[in-house]
Amino acid sequence: MKWTVVLLTAVSALQVATLNAAEPPAYRDKSPKRYDLTARASQIDPRANPHPEINFLFEKDGKPQDLQHACVDTRVQPQGKLVIWLMGHSQPLFERTSSYGLHAIRVHYANGWFGQFGKEPPPADDKFLGKIRLEAANGEDFSDVVDIPKPDGMQERARQFVIWLSKEKPQGQWQQFLTPDHKDLRWDKVIMAGSSHGSTTAARFAKHQQVDRVVMFCGPRDQYETWQALPSATPANRFFGFSHVLDGGWSGDHYCRSWELLGLGEFGPIINVDTAMPPYSNTRRLITAADVKGDVNRAHSSVVPGGAAVKDASGKFIHEAVWRYLFTHPVDEVGTPTPHDPDCRLNLRKDNAK
Repeated sequence: MKWTVVLLTAVSALQVATLNAAEPPAYRDKSPKRYDLTARASQIDPRANPHPEINFLFEKDGKPQDLQHACVDTRVQPQGKLVIWLMGHSQPLFERTSSYGLHAIRVHYANGWFGQFGKEPPPADDKFLGKIRLEAANGEDFSDVVDIPKPDGMQERARQFVIWLSKEKPQGQWQQFLTPDHKDLRWDKVIMAGSSHGSTTAARFAKHQQVDRVVMFCGPRDQYETWQALPSATPANRFFGFSHVLDGGWSGDHYCRSWELLGLGEFGPIINVDTAMPPYSNTRRLITAADVKGDVNRAHSSVVPGGAAVKDASGKFIHEAVWRYLFTHPVDEVGTPTPHDPDCRLNLRKDNAK
């Protein structure tokens, strides 16, 4: 009888866990609305510090630089997923993710190293930039050239922010993204997302830490590195990329290379969204050739909701369906494996040395 009780208790616990995973907690909001929230990282966590050695500051020209953003819409059916955005705040993006039923935060973390170390690693280390990205993301000692303690990494800044949100705005049910002891985030509920430099760091972090999904706008790059091919804690079918064909990341084979090294060719071909409809053959690799007046810089930013994004004649963004696909397409629905593109150079350092 004792073992029967123990077994039934274990089964019940499993059923509860399954139920909780399938059904996010409902909002408890007497006046449902979209919440656009801000807080300074230095005020949330007194351990947080600036890093002037990599131009990572709390204030500049009298203005705060460590402002963090969060968004949730309690009028929308919750999906139980938290987007962590690794780039400058994008209100148009947060408005869309909240409309999908997703929570979203943008944290201020020590990412100012990029301008100091550039885009090309030393020849002896083909994971040089990836190590810096990983240290900036989780605050552990992966790189010899930066010293970013845990309170200043993305991982701890995100945890502290979610704790603050759960206390200050309980209507949003932010506590669901914390472990019971609040010592970590529920990474199985997290969508890492970013654009450009941010999408590269999102991908690098997801190789190290299993997350629910990765959304990569105009990226990833680190063109001479091979960390993209490392064993991945996050399954490859959970990585989604979207970029413009005029983006400089295409002229040097940087995007196609990273996508192939990540293993995304196993889930479908590169699809041009201008001539396709959702679900885009269930692929993970999306491109657009939308008219940006030949502006390469605009092309780079045009894939993210915002001022550079392309609109139709009526003034509506043309990529609404793409954005929803990237954040909500079922990860188990995948396309047909596609062979390596021989025109996509995978070893750029070797090829450029010829």
